[in-house]
Amino acid sequence: MPNAPRRQSTNTVTTNSTPVRDSESELLLGELKRLEENDPATREVRERVVQLWRPVANQVAWRYANRGEPVEDLRQTAMVGLMKAIARYDPARSGRFASYLLPTVTGEVKRHFRDHTWAVRVPRRHQENRGRLNRATTALTQRYGRSPTVDELADHLGLGRDETVELIEASSAYSALSLEAPIRDSEGSITTLGDTLGEFDAALDRLVDREALRPAVARLPERERLILALRFTGERTQSEIATAVGCSQMHVSRILSGVLRRLRRELTPHED
Repeated sequence: MPNAPRRQSTNTVTTNSTPVRDSESELLLGELKRLEENDPATREVRERVVQLWRPVANQVAWRYANRGEPVEDLRQTAMVGLMKAIARYDPARSGRFASYLLPTVTGEVKRHFRDHTWAVRVPRRHQENRGRLNRATTALTQRYGRSPTVDELADHLGLGRDETVELIEASSAYSALSLEAPIRDSEGSITTLGDTLGEFDAALDRLVDREALRPAVARLPERERLILALRFTGERTQSEIATAVGCSQMHVSRILSGVLRRLRRELTPHED
């Protein structure tokens, strides 16, 4: 008796080389749409669908591994995409769940990279075009045997020259260099990037104040300028100043108070 032809199973599909019991998930998803959210069976049905399609979500996450993000973060993001696909899938309008699931999970992972991996926030169009720029750079480098020019990239991408320049600059913000990154200085010694960065110089603020104060001090009488210089440049005490100029300490105190009040009034007239 000849062997009967084997019937092709409709219970499984192979998605990214992972067998998934498609017919079961279709039935479960149809049932899920009929259940109320507060029905105890809803959670059980949803968890069963998650178990069926978790391997596919994990495969999508692994496809984007080694791109600067922890695999566990990518897996969690892919699971978010899976949950969204389960919640939004309509068996009557969306076709096979596998065809609906993959772009949903992949889109969620791509959004993760777009929203969380850029060191500096750049316009979304540049985030989305960064991949095109990288592919164009690779293709043109192979074609010409050198790095492509901005005009060549613009022509290849179908963008204006200014927009291409902006895209190149924005793409450099994708990842930040650690301040602990080792670099070699001009003398050949190894240091870190953080050691080359300047620090805040409080003297710059004092420089501005001194330059603004200079003409106001120049207008003071000679004796008052001398007392001011002895106090703040020579760091003399009021008693020492009194001895130097031949007056009482109390008189020196009154002169300093009056001079400082006039100088403050000239530099900050809006506070009067």
